[in-house]
Amino acid sequence: MRGLFEAIFLLCLFCAQTVEIKATESDSVANRKKDYVHMLHSDVTKGDKNRLPDAIILVGDVQLRHDSMYMYCDSAYLFTRRNSVQAFGNVRMEQGDTLFMYGDYVDYDGDSNFARVRGNVRLIDKSSVLETDSLNYDRNINLAYYFDGGTLSDEQSTLDSYWGQYDLTTKDAVFTDDVSLHNPQFLLNSDTLHYNTATKLARIVGPTDIYNGNNHISSSLGLFNTWSRQATLLKRSIVANGTKELTGDSLFYDAVRGFSEVFGNIVYSDTVARNMLTGEYGYMNEITDSAYVTGRAVVMDYSQGADTLYMHSDTIWALTYNVDTDSVYRKVRACHKVRAYRTDIQAACDSLVFDSRDTCMTMYKDPVLWYGTQQLLGEEIKMYMDSASIDWVHIINQTLYAERVDSVNYNQISGKEMKFLFSDKKLNEMQVIGSVLVRYYPLDSDSLLLGLNTTETGRLSAFMKDGEVDKIIAPTKADGVFYPMSKIPDDVRHLSNFVWLDFMRPRDKEDIFNWRGKRRDQLLKKVNRRSVPLPTLEGVRH
Repeated sequence: MRGLFEAIFLLCLFCAQTVEIKATESDSVANRKKDYVHMLHSDVTKGDKNRLPDAIILVGDVQLRHDSMYMYCDSAYLFTRRNSVQAFGNVRMEQGDTLFMYGDYVDYDGDSNFARVRGNVRLIDKSSVLETDSLNYDRNINLAYYFDGGTLSDEQSTLDSYWGQYDLTTKDAVFTDDVSLHNPQFLLNSDTLHYNTATKLARIVGPTDIYNGNNHISSSLGLFNTWSRQATLLKRSIVANGTKELTGDSLFYDAVRGFSEVFGNIVYSDTVARNMLTGEYGYMNEITDSAYVTGRAVVMDYSQGADTLYMHSDTIWALTYNVDTDSVYRKVRACHKVRAYRTDIQAACDSLVFDSRDTCMTMYKDPVLWYGTQQLLGEEIKMYMDSASIDWVHIINQTLYAERVDSVNYNQISGKEMKFLFSDKKLNEMQVIGSVLVRYYPLDSDSLLLGLNTTETGRLSAFMKDGEVDKIIAPTKADGVFYPMSKIPDDVRHLSNFVWLDFMRPRDKEDIFNWRGKRRDQLLKKVNRRSVPLPTLEGVRH
């Protein structure tokens, strides 16, 4: 009797299902309300009116269909009135030939097209695989999401997070909480990340760090192409390579080709060399170890402790030669309207070059150097540095040393060539070579001016004390005249090339941006120097 009753019960359920299906099929396509979950196959079909009065129990090689989605499992409860199914054991859901979903258990609602998949969940969408322990899938919007930890992987990368969602239509994924993207080339950590499995683009929308060897990207807004490893970063992002760090309002970084292009409030620093480049636009290449900056470009050198050197020009290049060899060296070039400031020394010129091979900074085109009350100028100024400060300065052609004595009088020395020697960061000695002319005001014991001493010689040395000329020695024959203060002729008071350029002098680190050039009458004269002909063997007897 019991078997007969169960058979009648199952027959009633099937008849009810058939009536509903036929009623639905009789409607027009336009008026169709819903699709039902259909059983396609089951080894055993039965019912249990006490435990599951509304369900058909399916056991063994269960196959179900809901519109275009097919489901396979070991066993299931099919609720025809509720149009839902609970599937158990080796559950597999297929949609088309691209979407496959696996799990230990699925609760699927046919009316809402919503699936709750639990236990060893795997969702495969072409080459993308999403793995988690608990997954919800909304077929209406083709969206899957997990909330207790999961992993999304594709051909290149594996992405882990606590919470995530994946849009199977757009291939967009969103991840939050402990996001980690692993790739053979890099590691990305974030609190929030958007990723597209088709384009391989990661959209950074929260604090994010990307690591690759010595390279480190830090950003809170931008795009990172995980395939090409190119990044477009905003909001003061940082790209670091070893001891060097680059920051800007926005920047483009190509990790494969090793270059960055950066815009707005640039800061490029080297913690080992203890220097910094700033500006409004820059281009950096970490492979060639080179940098280009323009737009309020400034080099800051703080290698000498608290006394920082600030240098500005229209454009600054930092170039490295013979990279990754034992003969590596570096050049820094500054072009047009160069101005430099440090508390003890200031400078202005049109352009300069610093070469690390001889630690020499060469200033070109009307260069001027100020040291305390002293002004140095010539056609070319070479400043040789040691590890602490200036070692010595070499001035070539049309040289002039001028030192303010009072408001109207200046010590002056000119010659073809000058050398200034420093000791303990102080000017200690000056050597002048060739066509030397001197205007010097000696002082008495009360520091009062005695008069003006004019000297003409071929060579001299001057020794400094407390930053001022203390003693002058002319090792060669010198011709000179001494004038008392009351009898100094006006045409003798200044050398013919004397000029006092204190108005050009940078007053502080902000003043380096305010270019003040020489007046036309203060420019150095053009000198046409005849080149010496090379010797030849013509006329030589053999």
